[in-house]
Amino acid sequence: MNMRKILLGLLLSGALFNGVHAQEQPSLRKRADDLFNRLEFSKALPIYERLANAKKVKVGDFEKIGQGYLYLKQYELAENWYARAIQTEGHSKDALLGYAEALKQNGKYAEAKVQFQNYSARFGSSEKIQIELAGCDSATVWMANPLNYKLKNEKGINTDLSEFSAVPASNGVLYAAEPKMGGSGRSAMTGQGYLKVFAASRNDANLEMPTIMAGSFNGAAYHVGPILPNRNEDALYVTRTYPGKDAEKFKAEGVRFKKQNLELKIYKKNGNDWSEEDFAYNNVKEYSLGHAALSDDEKTLYFASDMPGGLGGVDIWFSTLQADGSWGKPVNAGREINSAGDEMFPTVLGNKLFYSSNGFPGMGGLDLFVAEGSNGNFKGRKNLQYPLNSASDDFSYVVAATDAGSNVYGYVSSNRIGGVGSDDIYSFNYTKPKIKIILNGFTYDKKTRAILEDSRVSLLGVSGDIIARKLSDGKGNFVFELDAGTAYRVNAEHTGYMSDSTRVAAVYPQRDTVINVALYLQPMYKAGDKIVLENIYYDFDKHNIRKDAADILDHLVRVMRDNPTMKVELSSHTDSRGSDSYNMRLSQNRATSAVEYVISRGISRDRIIAKGYGETRLVNKCSNGVSCTPAEHQANRRTEVEVLEF
Repeated sequence: MNMRKILLGLLLSGALFNGVHAQEQPSLRKRADDLFNRLEFSKALPIYERLANAKKVKVGDFEKIGQGYLYLKQYELAENWYARAIQTEGHSKDALLGYAEALKQNGKYAEAKVQFQNYSARFGSSEKIQIELAGCDSATVWMANPLNYKLKNEKGINTDLSEFSAVPASNGVLYAAEPKMGGSGRSAMTGQGYLKVFAASRNDANLEMPTIMAGSFNGAAYHVGPILPNRNEDALYVTRTYPGKDAEKFKAEGVRFKKQNLELKIYKKNGNDWSEEDFAYNNVKEYSLGHAALSDDEKTLYFASDMPGGLGGVDIWFSTLQADGSWGKPVNAGREINSAGDEMFPTVLGNKLFYSSNGFPGMGGLDLFVAEGSNGNFKGRKNLQYPLNSASDDFSYVVAATDAGSNVYGYVSSNRIGGVGSDDIYSFNYTKPKIKIILNGFTYDKKTRAILEDSRVSLLGVSGDIIARKLSDGKGNFVFELDAGTAYRVNAEHTGYMSDSTRVAAVYPQRDTVINVALYLQPMYKAGDKIVLENIYYDFDKHNIRKDAADILDHLVRVMRDNPTMKVELSSHTDSRGSDSYNMRLSQNRATSAVEYVISRGISRDRIIAKGYGETRLVNKCSNGVSCTPAEHQANRRTEVEVLEF
């Protein structure tokens, strides 16, 4: 989800409409547009998708869906819909830019670079475009040569909702999260509950036992968090969305809105509860302010704000503690830290300021940076590179422990591929490896066995997280370095081909070791080509799309998205057990479900046909009455794709 936008104060409420007559029933598109303009994406996008599936479609609907999913950080869907938009006559220049951004957020840096260059050639270059192009080049190098940070998803506290900004506290961490809840108190942007502050325990290096913190600070009407405790944990600096009626007002596309900005609250321990104070420089009528960080001596308070006087967007600012205990007038942290983009989520360790920015060359979304100094005197800004950064948003870097051996342990937040869902909290550590394990592989055309160069090869963790990514070279070769005791999956993709992958089992070598693999990609580039979508399974007697089947169908979506003239038949086949009529009906239902899933991912309905063949196209001897093994029957229970046009 786009937690960055929410935390910038883009939570819109209490919309007042001008020029709309109450007695008139708005059209479906007008209803979708009104919801979209209020950033109520959870309600607007399903309506746009209905319109996109109608006979008379509008390219603007495709663009709105792509933009909405980009806001919500569902980058694969954003790419799908933007691709459909730019393949349609009459698309806007913003659609091309959105497509390039979605490609970059999906880690497709070579493809994103081409689209940014296309945009620059057609509409002119800008500083933003040059930064994006530089980021594509840097990210390609960083992903091919990742630093030796090891990240672990803290699954004991992460859910399919958003968890982020973990800060160390007694016996564990405090963090912000969307609670699992029903009823009222939901964000119209995401459809989920408003953020609350949670606490979790740390046990054997794992975070566990999450619970919503008790305390008055968690009782606000809208988002609460992130949170920062001071060293003694008797003061809390809490970012929250202003809950009152006296909000910033503005007008867009003829509609008046109230913008509920962020404010920083300071809570001080008062017996068993907390007394509330305003940070003196809150001004909810004009700007947002939050994301507090304290210097080691707790005499400098850093925060993020879009207050007037900054360098553009959201900047890092600071206030110094005065002799009377008050905080001094905010000062901008300067050009070494801030940019024309957005800077936020600062943390401090000694003389180092860590923060996130989208205004300098980076891998995509918010990238983590570090600079040395204090107050407004910083130097040596550096990108923390891969794997601390990814193609998605990476933020809230905090060091929990260090030792004399240069080992570092801490937490970072990210909505990267392979997480539990939305923003997740990851722990990280940095250690130096003792034994080298090399994965050496090649990519081939499955039909001709020819070398397939320039295939995009990804080294993945068992949860699908990207460990490293690079292109196979002119000999089809790729090389990755592995960790002992860790299982992986390696996946290869190439335009015009179905992807191929293989698992790499964990090894525990006593000396340097080389593991060899080969990947064979099935071509799909002419009418009549067929491929079995392997490992698509359905529950017994069911035709709903399971999560594992959806992952396989997503590969087909990508092939069709990248080859916009391709039309296919998707067919489902059963084994011979059961009656002929029952098997025919079941296979048609399964094919239809698969096709509806593909369409829901942004592929036009007129490009894919569902066909159930039941048991009429068996691939072996296992017809009615023939005794066969379970494996032989399984071979007949398959889903196939045949290219009709290319």
